[in-house]
Amino acid sequence: MSENTNQEPAAQEPATDVSEEYLAAGRQAIRTKSTAFDGEIVDLIRAARADLALGDIRPERIMDEEDPLIKRAIMSYIKAEFGLDNEDADKYRAAYERLKVSLNMSSGYVGGGEV
Repeated sequence: MSENTNQEPAAQEPATDVSEEYLAAGRQAIRTKSTAFDGEIVDLIRAARADLALGDIRPERIMDEEDPLIKRAIMSYIKAEFGLDNEDADKYRAAYERLKVSLNMSSGYVGGGEV
């Protein structure tokens, strides 16, 4: 049997831990409406969440997609880490780190388990 090499790539499964609204916010953060980068954006959201967890931010806060400080931190992380030729990466990375430090100093955000 011969294989068909002209097949479309398999569709990526939707992320169950990232809502469509949060993903759309990630697209907006990098100024695109295209879904072509959704896999990378979801990976960056997960990486930002994991990094916040390393800083002892409470898991329920990290996963709260309505929390404005967590959302701002994650969107800054996406802006810093997305793409290869990002001349503003250092600026956004510093903004993310400042937010992470601020979250770490707030008793409402620190303590408890893992994500």
